[in-house]
Amino acid sequence: MSLRSFISKQFIDVLQWNEEAPGILAYRYPMADSEIQNGGVLVVRESQRALFINEGKVADNFGPGSYELTTRTLPVLTSLQNWDKFFESPFKSDVYFFSTRDQVDQRWGTPQPITIRDKEYGALRIRANGVYSYRIADVAPFWSRLSATSPSYSVADAAGQLRAAILTSMATCLGTADVAFVDMAANQDAFSARLHDAIAPAFTTFGLELTSFYLQSLSLPEEVQERMDRASSMHIVGDMGKYTQFEAAESLRVAAANPGGVASAGVGLGAGFALAQSMGAGPAAAAKPAEPAADPIATIARLGDLFSKGILTEAEFAAKKAELLAQIR
Repeated sequence: MSLRSFISKQFIDVLQWNEEAPGILAYRYPMADSEIQNGGVLVVRESQRALFINEGKVADNFGPGSYELTTRTLPVLTSLQNWDKFFESPFKSDVYFFSTRDQVDQRWGTPQPITIRDKEYGALRIRANGVYSYRIADVAPFWSRLSATSPSYSVADAAGQLRAAILTSMATCLGTADVAFVDMAANQDAFSARLHDAIAPAFTTFGLELTSFYLQSLSLPEEVQERMDRASSMHIVGDMGKYTQFEAAESLRVAAANPGGVASAGVGLGAGFALAQSMGAGPAAAAKPAEPAADPIATIARLGDLFSKGILTEAEFAAKKAELLAQIR
């Protein structure tokens, strides 16, 4: 080495990282035309770690503290370089600093619905979103698998890879889950904990610890939700025939309230007798002869039975009921 080259070199006495900007996970200390002075000082602050890389291989790593760089504090690097025991000359190595603080309020979501096999409703497509937090737990795999030789590696740089890991693990978990969708939505805390346990191993492979994972929203496509709402309504109503009779009785009340004098009252009275017979209400109903088949209320009741048995569609039943109700108003 010429005297000019030697003079132009800079010898680093103190290595440290001040974390000027938030959201930086890894930072490579600038070493261009520089060498670390023998006996130099490495300063690693709280919530930081430092990693020495020699010729693309992980050498020594340090937790929070202040270290004088000697053969005692750099045993692996010293061995790799085959320095003599006095370790008197400056040396060159890549030094990376890592932030180990929690990276909070990270968002996740399903860009496309995930298909699950629900034990009550069969195949369902669901969407989900929420927040999570993580921190660097092991700098060696984080450096080798994510940040590598980047001068600076941020939360935004890691977001895509971590989101993919979340969605892959979630799809596997949901695909084998025996929990009904309604139970997932009703017990989000317990389900969040279950998803956390399923996703955490994927983060560990990157040297990360998944410190929290929350499910904030779980939903179905709009058309599926509408069908589920109708099914729930039918479950609450129970017997479709009785529900139809109830609706017919309400229609009679409305018809009787409309101005029409004696004619409206007569229609209401006759329809009332037919409704009473269809419901088997009282001995008078049992003694009264059956109403003609053309009676609108009796017809609506029978149509309701056909709908409840699946013979008529909802649209067909609604159209015929509206037509018959129009006859008694």
